[in-house]
Amino acid sequence: MTAGLLAMAACVLYLLFWPVGVDPVAWSPPVSPPLAGEYEPNTLLSNVERLGSGGAGFALEGVAIDAEGRIYSGLEDGRVLRFEADGSRPFVFARTGGRPLGMQFDRDGNLIVADAYKGLLAIGRDGAVAVLSTEAQGVAIGCANDLDIAADGTIYFTDASTKFPLSVYKQDLIEHRPHGRLLSYEPASKITRLVLDGLHFGNGVAISPDQSFLLVVETGEYRVHRVWLAGAQKGKREPFIENLPAFPDNITSNGRDKFWLALITPRNRLLDALMPHPFLRKALVRLPSFLQPAPQRYGFVLGLDRDARIVNNLQDPSGNSFSQISSVLEHDGKLYFGSLGEDAIGRLPVPPPHR
Repeated sequence: MTAGLLAMAACVLYLLFWPVGVDPVAWSPPVSPPLAGEYEPNTLLSNVERLGSGGAGFALEGVAIDAEGRIYSGLEDGRVLRFEADGSRPFVFARTGGRPLGMQFDRDGNLIVADAYKGLLAIGRDGAVAVLSTEAQGVAIGCANDLDIAADGTIYFTDASTKFPLSVYKQDLIEHRPHGRLLSYEPASKITRLVLDGLHFGNGVAISPDQSFLLVVETGEYRVHRVWLAGAQKGKREPFIENLPAFPDNITSNGRDKFWLALITPRNRLLDALMPHPFLRKALVRLPSFLQPAPQRYGFVLGLDRDARIVNNLQDPSGNSFSQISSVLEHDGKLYFGSLGEDAIGRLPVPPPHR
């Protein structure tokens, strides 16, 4: 056997049998809806203003705004930056030592942060970092992802995966087992409770303005759940919107009549085609990262009403203005965007609903 054939045989054996840390389960995803009708492509995101672009850093995922209108976001290196309202004067407000993702101010002015490596954190006005929670029911928080704060102060947040850290988040999606959780933290008792488990990469969290329910994003199954917090259905979960045409990330409430859902990238046809075949997905993990499915540069945001009707469809198919949007925050007539693929925070006047 020639050296070339030996090398080829070695590559085949590697792709088929080399041990990997994933144990995929077969899943047949629903056929992705076309980008048509309610999802018709448009250019409403083609003129996003870029704040802090250039020297701020990369992948400013979550966005929060304080009482003075200053803007905050977290970076891959653990820094939390603060900008003036116009995006100028970036200032290192805090260093978490991890990866700050979702964030929001509580009623006392503390910046509450879901940090993928450090857990649930509180950052005081002076930038001092305090750890609120690192485990729930004896299980360590593997990847704190996003949060929202109820009127009574309870913090609801997601643990995207108890198995895979953020550094290998793709492996959680490829394995497709329900390692994600929705948790709650009560500041008074300092107790973290399990609200919901069995999520395939738990992600964004948003509480309804009347506090009767919350929405939680399940990225791995392209859907959003409604979890009832009050009333006759308290504790029950039901589908809110399903079979999305893209990977949903964070979700926020505007406090009145709308939820903003960030769709980070359109669904990948190859990945969907491989989902029913666990053996092939193991081979996929063995490939170098540059050969694995990667997010497409695409801008995509939906506005949903209380009944999950799509009232805004904002897109930029070119991805040239602002792409891979991970979070959307409505504040004072403007939308603020975080992104995993940009070196800036995006801003755009709130567009009128299309229905």
